[in-house]
Amino acid sequence: METSALKQQEQPVAAKIRNLPWVEKYRPQTLNDLISHQDILSTIQKFISEDRLPHLLLYGPPGTGKTSTILACAKQLYKDKEFGSMVLELNASDDRGIDIVRGPILSFASTRTIFKKGFKLVILDEADAMTQDAQNALRRVIEKFTENTRFCLICNYLSKIIPALQSRCTRFRFGPLTPELMVPRLEHVVEEEKVDISEDGMKALVTLSSGDMRRALNILQSTNMAFGKVTEETVYTCTGHPLKSDIANILDWMLNQDFTTAYRNITELKTLKGLALHDILTEIHLFVHRVDFPSSVRIHLLTKMADIE
Repeated sequence: METSALKQQEQPVAAKIRNLPWVEKYRPQTLNDLISHQDILSTIQKFISEDRLPHLLLYGPPGTGKTSTILACAKQLYKDKEFGSMVLELNASDDRGIDIVRGPILSFASTRTIFKKGFKLVILDEADAMTQDAQNALRRVIEKFTENTRFCLICNYLSKIIPALQSRCTRFRFGPLTPELMVPRLEHVVEEEKVDISEDGMKALVTLSSGDMRRALNILQSTNMAFGKVTEETVYTCTGHPLKSDIANILDWMLNQDFTTAYRNITELKTLKGLALHDILTEIHLFVHRVDFPSSVRIHLLTKMADIE
């Protein structure tokens, strides 16, 4: 009887995992699962093992492992049972004006843990969305309760964090991931999910995600669900990005056809494939650098393109 009840319990859990977006399903759970920025990870690991974790400020573009890193740290620091009482995580979707800093954050940081030794952890994700006043109020809270609370701020733009907060934290920059790091991880997901992917499809994934692992996994999942096969063409079609061949055609028309024909062809292609002018400009910008133009012509073209943008 008990075993059947257990099985019934396990089924919804398995279904839940199966239905998860791949971004969450394959989110690294421990520090060892993380694939990039080994120097940063080893430093944080050292802080944890010596029990000397400072206030942290993790910054860099999206999808580079900032949130995963600190959540893995928190899981290593606290057991499941004490996680809820020792970790406070606030995201940009939560209200984070000055009242929140003076209210929940202050009360969480100021209360001591009676039975557990060690410090509490406050994770403020997307801290660059916090108002100036809230950041100023936080400055005092961080100072006052350093003894029993550690703060970790995560943001995309370091310039949006006030200097007073920056100076109170140890800063780590998470750069975009390199293709060498992304490909093995993507291959692992492809193997687990049994995705039919071609070599040019993998290249297109890495190119379009430009070092953002989250974006790469989202594109992989949506392309796989929409087309069942991941190739260069399906990846570009799924993201609505102009194909390399389309851009080559546009450039060819502009250089070799008269204005009316070129204009008509480009407008037709743009309407037919639903391309965005901004994407076309970005791609042509890369092509202009590759084509062997005289310097003066290239500068003139780039200036005009900048004006259009």
